[in-house]
Amino acid sequence: MAIKLYIDQGHNPQNPNAGAEGNGLREQDLVYAIGIELAALLEENPNFEVRLSRPTPETSLGSTNAQSLAARVNDANSWGADFFISLHANASTITSASGSEAFVYSADSPAYELSEEILESLSEATGLADRGVFVRPSLYVLRRTNMPATLLELGFITNPTDAALMRDNPALFAQGIYNGIVDYFDA
Repeated sequence: MAIKLYIDQGHNPQNPNAGAEGNGLREQDLVYAIGIELAALLEENPNFEVRLSRPTPETSLGSTNAQSLAARVNDANSWGADFFISLHANASTITSASGSEAFVYSADSPAYELSEEILESLSEATGLADRGVFVRPSLYVLRRTNMPATLLELGFITNPTDAALMRDNPALFAQGIYNGIVDYFDA
């Protein structure tokens, strides 16, 4: 039986729940493109079944921030996903901040090890620093999912190099995430 992966391209195309902006880019556009590339890779592997939170660039979930988060979680829960992977771009007032990091509900969750594999593979694929996995039980998408969940901050939209890499090479990020998933599941 295929492993069901819910790929959440964080944020909506417009408010409510639009993402961060930096270097003339919008987070929701970057993670949409990376999610589409990742889904294509996963769909080619018979070990995985995939569902996207935003199958089209216009897909908008909910009419408030809370409704948007709940819609993503409820969709993954009702679909019966085995893992929830939320894609984001980080932001900082320190424009030199760079790299990828992940957040999980608990260090005891299988999502912690999955996140470590993904970050290692992302670093290999993109050359960006692996900033580590952090426990953040307050994040809605981590505490309300019925399955192990990770929130990936792929790079800093406020860092010109990270931002350009996400814009120009979404397939590179998708490949890194995919390689980490395959390594974790030995698929």
